[in-house]
Amino acid sequence: MFLFLKFLLAHILGDFVFQPEKWVKNKEEKKVKSVKLYYHIGIHVLFLLLVLQFNLKEHWLGFLLIVVSHYFIDVLKLYLQKKKTKRIWFFVDQILHLLFLVIATSLYVDISLSAENLITDKILLLIIFLLLVIFVSAIIIKIIITQWNPESKKENDDSLAKAGRYIGILERLFVFTFVITNHWEAIGFLLAAKSVFRFGDLTSSKDRKLTEYILIGTLLSFGIAIFLGVLYLYTLKLI
Repeated sequence: MFLFLKFLLAHILGDFVFQPEKWVKNKEEKKVKSVKLYYHIGIHVLFLLLVLQFNLKEHWLGFLLIVVSHYFIDVLKLYLQKKKTKRIWFFVDQILHLLFLVIATSLYVDISLSAENLITDKILLLIIFLLLVIFVSAIIIKIIITQWNPESKKENDDSLAKAGRYIGILERLFVFTFVITNHWEAIGFLLAAKSVFRFGDLTSSKDRKLTEYILIGTLLSFGIAIFLGVLYLYTLKLI
């Protein structure tokens, strides 16, 4: 685990801390002809050497695997990503990098895990409740509030695309986390913060139906997340 953390530290420093935005843009424009791409790989080489204390006698194969795989993964991303898929390729890129860090670590440490050890009943329970919080709750709320559809919501809908959906998911995840970690006071802070941001929209619209619509949606979102949090804790005790 300590070796993996060393590799991970080098990756974070090279990919996030010491990679300027102008390097990223230059790589996207010139691809393999970009000198910044090779600066980037050089930075990774430097940090890998530092975390390994410049001792490659034992870990030279893992070092080589990480550096070479990082180069080809970055090149693959540069040529396959489009403007609309940049976000997707960012996550694909990082997942592949982490996968090779694990492979490099496995050359020296036994990190094999059986499915039984990897997915315990508690982890499975948490996954189920996270799916309930993120997806099932959204459908339930949508079914309940679609009986009301204020005209103001349609006419003045100049918000970001799908912003409401993501805000709802995030707030339910926050509330669920606060409940299962016994930080109930944070729920009040979150509700107050959302009310402050929404206050301007509601006062400017002067639409009672829209105000009630938003209030119902917010209370449903918070209420379901709190209920699921309490239910998760109760179910956890039964395992």
